[in-house]
Amino acid sequence: MDALVEPTVEPITYETDEPVLYRTEGPVGWIMLNRPAFHHAQNGQMTYALDAAFERAAADDAIKVVVLGAGGKHFSAGHDIGTPGRDIHAPAAQRRTLWYDHSNKPGAERTYAREQEIYLGLCRRWRDLPKPTIAMVQGACIAGGLMLAWVCDLIVASDDAFFQDPVVKMGIPGVEYFAHGYELPPRVAKEMLLLGERMPAERAYQLGMVNRVVLRDALEGEVRAMAEKMAGLPRMALALTKQAVNHVEDAAGKRTVMDAVFHMHHFAHAQNDLVMGDGLAGNTGRSMADRGRG
Repeated sequence: MDALVEPTVEPITYETDEPVLYRTEGPVGWIMLNRPAFHHAQNGQMTYALDAAFERAAADDAIKVVVLGAGGKHFSAGHDIGTPGRDIHAPAAQRRTLWYDHSNKPGAERTYAREQEIYLGLCRRWRDLPKPTIAMVQGACIAGGLMLAWVCDLIVASDDAFFQDPVVKMGIPGVEYFAHGYELPPRVAKEMLLLGERMPAERAYQLGMVNRVVLRDALEGEVRAMAEKMAGLPRMALALTKQAVNHVEDAAGKRTVMDAVFHMHHFAHAQNDLVMGDGLAGNTGRSMADRGRG
């Protein structure tokens, strides 16, 4: 039961040494995803670079508000399930939670340990940043992309943005950071998952998941104005206000629900492995993209 295994060795080709860019503009830190050739698919390299950027913003007393965005056509196509930089089996250079290394663990334990760290653990860590965060979303915000947007305090979307979680096709009940029933009314959350269809930005705004929808050309300016306005408020008041509203969600069971669904998620991975020999039920980035357009 406690046996270790040889880590899986697969070729990994990173197309950039900077999968996340960070800059400051006065009191605002700008964290920008930087894998545009792959629609900002999130591999381990990018996820740990994201964490480093959030930590940098947290430690800088001059920064009062953080913007999370992405260059190019899309915000994020989700988790990396098929680029040359997919590094799912590689050990983490520096783990950020206390979960142990996944790469030498057998069976379902490997995936469970990795996703406790890199998906659920890091997303919760970013949500707890005591500085307000704004997600600046254009184009596709799919599956793991939802997780990045949902950890932010505000979401501003361009009029061409859409939101989607099609992973039920994989036999999985939604992404690891399962906030669907808190971001959306329950029946709409079921619709998003069971149909896997794209939700336009305007509908997301009407349902309260998105704070504002603006023209694509106006997106960055709108976000900058909001961030600068918030940055004029007292630092401690910003932190306490954010914590207060987060407590509302937590008191309504958000963390408990997320833990429960995370375990359902991993039961589904294990079922896929047992029945089909693959935790993603044979799906690839291409097949999921084709499904998402349907």
